[in-house]
Amino acid sequence: MTLGTDVAGLDATAQAELVRRREVSAAELVEAGIERIERLNPQLNAVVVPLFEHARDAVRTGVPGGPFAGVPYLLKDLVAEIEGTPFHEGSRFLRDNVSTYTSELVTRLRRAGLVVLGRTGTPEFGMAPTCESTLYGPTRNPWDPAHSTSGSSGGSAAAVASGMVPMAHGNDLGGSLRFPAAACGLFGLKPTRARVPLGPEYGDAVNGWAVEHALTVSVRDSAALLDATAGPMIGDPYPAPPLARPLLAEVGADPGRLRIAYSRRTPGGAPGHPDCVAALDDAVALCASLGHELVEADLPGLDGTVGAAIGTVFNAATAWIVGYWVRRLGRRPGPDELDPLTRAYWERGEQVSAADHLLAVTDLQAFARTVARFLTGFDAWLTPTMSEPPALLGEITSTPEEPLRAARRGASTVAYPLVVANITGNPAMSVPLHRNAAGLPIGVHFLGRFGDEATLLRLAAQLEEARPWAHHRPPIHATDIRSAGRRPTARARCSVPSA
Repeated sequence: MTLGTDVAGLDATAQAELVRRREVSAAELVEAGIERIERLNPQLNAVVVPLFEHARDAVRTGVPGGPFAGVPYLLKDLVAEIEGTPFHEGSRFLRDNVSTYTSELVTRLRRAGLVVLGRTGTPEFGMAPTCESTLYGPTRNPWDPAHSTSGSSGGSAAAVASGMVPMAHGNDLGGSLRFPAAACGLFGLKPTRARVPLGPEYGDAVNGWAVEHALTVSVRDSAALLDATAGPMIGDPYPAPPLARPLLAEVGADPGRLRIAYSRRTPGGAPGHPDCVAALDDAVALCASLGHELVEADLPGLDGTVGAAIGTVFNAATAWIVGYWVRRLGRRPGPDELDPLTRAYWERGEQVSAADHLLAVTDLQAFARTVARFLTGFDAWLTPTMSEPPALLGEITSTPEEPLRAARRGASTVAYPLVVANITGNPAMSVPLHRNAAGLPIGVHFLGRFGDEATLLRLAAQLEEARPWAHHRPPIHATDIRSAGRRPTARARCSVPSA
């Protein structure tokens, strides 16, 4: 086997340990990651902008420092920029764009020792719960390439699930980390609002809805990465509440007896797909077996006023995104430079007045207080992550004749209100505990209290220990590609080691 195949079953923490023990070099890890991408990407279309020479240059002069020294990483083609490299946000409007600055997040990722190998696919501006941009085409799910990875961090999800890299960047304005985590069998943590900075270009994008983090195989990788990237940047509008101790220290800590509310019903009153409800019931039983108290309870306050306010903010956000790029590029998009869905949202957004937007924010802040009161009685609220199994590719797409087709079909797959975590700023996570009869991953979702990633990570680590998921690998995975070559050490042959 090649080194690329050998280390593909390891999480980022274990790969970094190999470098620290000098069993492999950072350059070897990078070359192994490049080799995996070159072999698997033709099947999945997860990596849309390779930055291989950029990565080789990063390790040519020595081993990077930090907790993830030499570990290969991928950046989603959205929000996070690297000066002098292509940056397109999935849009034909940006197809010739090159970044003029480096995001603070990227600086912190580099400081942590991560080496960026490229950019992953996203729907245009992250607008849809699938990864099928007209610029780069569809990203395929490694569990079944006929299916979507969901979105909008779907390219990163496919890359991690297939073993190209052990973890990859994502961001979340309405579920865009958590939906792909569920669709691809990964752990997806959405941090508390302002936990990770968006600067230097942005302060609190879309009223603080947008957050940055990653898709990972292991809970410990997610915790350690957030430790490395968290903290305000100078000039940020506000910080997240301080953490009591490093989040990695929460992994393996006793969560105690938690009181967890759960609901099978979507805001419309109907339950999700039977496969998703089965995943929820399985998670409820597992949590109860671990000693937690489970109480069936719907989240209060999700009424028509909140729904209308969400729509207003989303339309306004699309107008802001397009307007931002019009200002940055110095021109408006041509007739065929935006996806039909984006253009429809943009046109709606341009009709939203300043008063409309602020009234919507007022309504959503009132709703956030309702959620906060609800969570004074519970440690977390549990639902399925998605309301359907991953859709077939081509279903969540729009045409000029039916510009809102993707929105309608996409909404039926993501009917559970994951956007609540973005509205309130609370941390939330999708945990990969279940698969349906067809073998597709079905995630479950926990909404936590504001500022309390610690409780979620303690619970996630407990679930990971009780129901390990790292050894469940999709049919398209780097470890299944065999070739002659170097064999690993005994430590490198293991899967995700315990912390």
